[in-house]
Amino acid sequence: VRTRGKPVALASRYYEEGADEITFLNITGFRDCPLEDLPMLELLVEASQTLFVPLCVGGGIRDFTDSSGATHSSLQVAAAYFRAGADKVSIGSEAVTAAKAYWASGKHCTGETGIEQIAHVYGAQAVVISVDPRRVWVTEPAKAGQHESVCVCEPQGVSGPNGERFCWYECTVKGGREGSDLDVVQLAKGCEALGAGEILLNSIDADGQNSGFDLALIAQVKRAVTIPVIASSGAGKVDHFSAVFDATDVEAALAAGIFHRKEVHINQVKQHLKERGIAYRP
Repeated sequence: VRTRGKPVALASRYYEEGADEITFLNITGFRDCPLEDLPMLELLVEASQTLFVPLCVGGGIRDFTDSSGATHSSLQVAAAYFRAGADKVSIGSEAVTAAKAYWASGKHCTGETGIEQIAHVYGAQAVVISVDPRRVWVTEPAKAGQHESVCVCEPQGVSGPNGERFCWYECTVKGGREGSDLDVVQLAKGCEALGAGEILLNSIDADGQNSGFDLALIAQVKRAVTIPVIASSGAGKVDHFSAVFDATDVEAALAAGIFHRKEVHINQVKQHLKERGIAYRP
């Protein structure tokens, strides 16, 4: 983890460069009590006063008990973020829990999950599912057990550490620190059924590599759902953006590091897409 600057100042630069949407992800949100995280709420208030594009915030959208012993629901946490200026909230670890319960119950929607409650009050468009999948390598699809049908062969032309040719994508929780034995298709389908309106699809394997988006992962998730999917992780140059749009039906692509480090500017990406004849938002 490296410090790249103050979030609102960086976001303002991206807005001026033509960003269509800005996402703030609180990487310590799974540990802290989000309603006591005043800096994050103040950040949203400040950002919403000068940035006139949709703002999405993630990290800590879950049921929790604060230091005084009082309990708070995911809906209450989301409401605080919306009041502070967010247009969307991104749900991570709790989405894995909700999706596992959905499949375990025989695809039953209880109305009790944070996804369902927030979507009911604020609309599906306000609920984004942030997915942090990682590759689980196997020598053959049959070795993946219940995940056999979603195995892919040599994604991005790479193989596993011991020469394995196949893998499936396991959803992780707590910032990628723990596995879940839930594959990315199960999560995406389950969360769409629960009322989510968008998928923010990260990739633990591609993140920070600057070698391009994980096209096999993105295509698999996009085929599984009807809601918009945002490709994330791996962008290192403008060509990677056209590649993901050419190879998949994904609606949008997100990048962070290359913009933080000023290696690529947002207007360069849009100009590249224009030259390739790919639709973009001016």
